[in-house]
Amino acid sequence: MTTPIESIEILLIEDNPNDVQMVTMALEENHVVNRVVHLKDGAEALDYIFHEGTYAASEEDKAPKVIMLDLNMPRVSGLEVLRKLKAEEKTKDIPVVVFTSSDDDPNLKECYRLGINNYIVKPLDYAQFKKAINNSLTGLLKYSSRFR
Repeated sequence: MTTPIESIEILLIEDNPNDVQMVTMALEENHVVNRVVHLKDGAEALDYIFHEGTYAASEEDKAPKVIMLDLNMPRVSGLEVLRKLKAEEKTKDIPVVVFTSSDDDPNLKECYRLGINNYIVKPLDYAQFKKAINNSLTGLLKYSSRFR
């Protein structure tokens, strides 16, 4: 039995409040998901994913189904989060969509080498952003629900 798309958890790792608001609005308008967990930086994300620090008592079997990851964050970069995710057996298969400011970002090649599923360039136009999120997540959520 597969999990309905509406119940799938997305982990949004983004430090910019405006981008968080745009992502949340786009997800709601696309009816993609009911539950989004937002974390503000890479250090907090690693604690959440690996059940450490503040999240040490969280349930280990509650892994996110999809991770949306900003590359440029304080404390621990998105690239470093991605490296740690893909190095661990229990997290390496979680689909990851990377947010970047430019499709010429020099880190994109490394992101694909590490195994991202897609990237979204943060456009200034909300309609383009909403469409990019919908296109990136719909297939990943269906795929993820089959294998979790």
